[in-house]
Amino acid sequence: MATVTVLEFDTAEKAGEVLELVQNLQKQHLIKVLDAAIVTWPVGKKAPQTRQLVDLVGAGAIGGMFWGLLFGMIFFTPLFGMAIGAAFGALGGTFRDYGIDDDFIKRIRSEVTEGTSALFLMTSDAVLDRVAEAMKGIEFKILATNLSHEQEQKLREAFGLETA
Repeated sequence: MATVTVLEFDTAEKAGEVLELVQNLQKQHLIKVLDAAIVTWPVGKKAPQTRQLVDLVGAGAIGGMFWGLLFGMIFFTPLFGMAIGAAFGALGGTFRDYGIDDDFIKRIRSEVTEGTSALFLMTSDAVLDRVAEAMKGIEFKILATNLSHEQEQKLREAFGLETA
């Protein structure tokens, strides 16, 4: 099963830097990145900017739609009309498969604010102790994950983070 994890950083640039680190970990076969995206919200900007890891062609189109629709639900819902809202509703079951529900969306919306950034990862096959070691010293908050409570607790412990 793929793990969806959202990490928040206290600067607009940090998510991009950590994405590069995670991609290097993948080259070392320490984690498999199925898809990823970042949200950056530079100081002085009215809205966040998004960037997806994969191109929106070929195999990447499904992942691109996943992140695009998710970001639309989190950050731009008031801008969409009823037809788009209905489409989001129809996709709700798909998002729930990854542990994404209304609470997830509200939490991300409230946490990712001006001057911050977030890294959205869909991963599998992580060598957790090696990944945690590589990320030591990087300050972040785990905003959300679709892991069980026990699995999330182990993840937080591995990264030396406070328990939720």
